Amino acid sequence: MNPTLEPTRSASALRHSPLVFAGSDPFAADEVRRTLQARTGDPDLACRVIRALEPGERAVVSAAFRADGPVVAHLVTPRALGRAEPSPVEVRVHDVVPEPDRSAYVDLVATALDRIEGADVAKVVRGRCLEGHSSPALSPAEVTATLLDRRPGRYVFSLPLDDRPEAPWLVGASPELLVRRRGVEIASTPLAGSVPRSPDPDEDSRRAAALADSAKDLAEHAFVVDHIAAALGPACEWLEVPAAPEVLATDSMWHLASPIRGRLRAPEDLTAPDLAQLLPPPPAVGGVPTPEATDLIDELEGPGLRGPFGGFVGWMDGDGDGELAVTIRAGVLDGERLRLFAGAGIVAGSDPLAEADETAAKLSTMTRAGGL
Repeated sequence: MNPTLEPTRSASALRHSPLVFAGSDPFAADEVRRTLQARTGDPDLACRVIRALEPGERAVVSAAFRADGPVVAHLVTPRALGRAEPSPVEVRVHDVVPEPDRSAYVDLVATALDRIEGADVAKVVRGRCLEGHSSPALSPAEVTATLLDRRPGRYVFSLPLDDRPEAPWLVGASPELLVRRRGVEIASTPLAGSVPRSPDPDEDSRRAAALADSAKDLAEHAFVVDHIAAALGPACEWLEVPAAPEVLATDSMWHLASPIRGRLRAPEDLTAPDLAQLLPPPPAVGGVPTPEATDLIDELEGPGLRGPFGGFVGWMDGDGDGELAVTIRAGVLDGERLRLFAGAGIVAGSDPLAEADETAAKLSTMTRAGGL
């Protein structure tokens, strides 16, 4: 990685798929003019991207979970995103391997609970991966078209993770807004506290109501909201935080959600990526307290499991405005391999078996999109 954020290539037309970010202002791009790379902790990241942007361009950005992880920024001219047409069904052979398997994951959640009871960590998000091998290989365009057609999460994205023609692609449909900046106005909608949905309508409604009254899930949610309010509050003239969360539905999950809104004191000092860098890793994907939770994640998962998962993905423009989602319900597509990640927030009172069910439900968003 190049920490000075110099261009690594003057790129041309994308070979495998249009680059896509479909949020509140959906767009696509068929060509990348330049690709810049850096590290998440670079304090001058946004300024350097803005200097490199030409009029009318946007930078589509992906940043890793870890504070020293890679950042990639593709400079593109956006176009309107047309209606998605799912690709014709192609017969494929799939081989799917969990990492770790369900039994091992349950044991690791129990270990995390022991550490929480020892009082050094209040919450930790324990993740697991699913790796699918497909023959013939899936394409980013196929997966993205399926996600745009089904829209399992509000923020659909598809972009290469570096500047090489054979680069892996990050694809997904996140339900979670990390931060959006439009002039002086900012917004964030953290999700924490979840339960899998049911195909039975009555049971599905019962689960949503139970989630809204769950002391364990409300406590988990409060950790996240307090963290975001403490990080963004000093930068704002005012910050509006809901007194209680609402219940938000995705294709596979019910989530507790708190739409947070604010007005910046000095918008010229804080771009959308600057605001995002005040937050990572948020407790929704890391834990509380952040340093201790991150150390425990490294101990239980290993430092290489997450990669871009749990970071942020989105766009910014030359004015510093932008919209960045948390990189969840996502996969990395690399040739015949599609690697997926999901995590569950572990707090006192968590049930290891229920957390395993939760991660399986979260993974199902992308297993369906990839036909796995």
